[in-house]
Amino acid sequence: MRIGQLIPAVLYAHVMDRQGITAAHNAGRQDVVDNQVASLAMECRDDLLEAAVVLDALALCHGHGGSYLPRPYQETSTPVPSDVELRTDASNVAGELARHDQQHGTSTTGDIPAPLEDGCTDNDRDAVRSYARREWITQQERWPG
Repeated sequence: MRIGQLIPAVLYAHVMDRQGITAAHNAGRQDVVDNQVASLAMECRDDLLEAAVVLDALALCHGHGGSYLPRPYQETSTPVPSDVELRTDASNVAGELARHDQQHGTSTTGDIPAPLEDGCTDNDRDAVRSYARREWITQQERWPG
């Protein structure tokens, strides 16, 4: 029952955020538009960080090492082991976090690894996952409780 109430509330909040930005833009209030867009960018970053660490934790539950799927990956009829898929997904989202932090200067720990590109190595994937963990730990230390 609660999830049925949460989804409409979240969707409504997103619609109202967009209406607020639109109204501010139409009124020529660039300061309000800039503030709200910056807030949305931070929410996006928070979403990327949370998704990256959840996927990373799930991947770690399936083992601390192993390979990744190549980038780009071509679907085949051969099933992919769940540990490989989880590691790959975790690194893909962490790579997007790294890209976001480079573009917006939102890293809290610095030393942002290169975002993942086609042909990236397992070491590149490990680096972005490690980066996401550092960012998460730092965020948790700053906001205890």
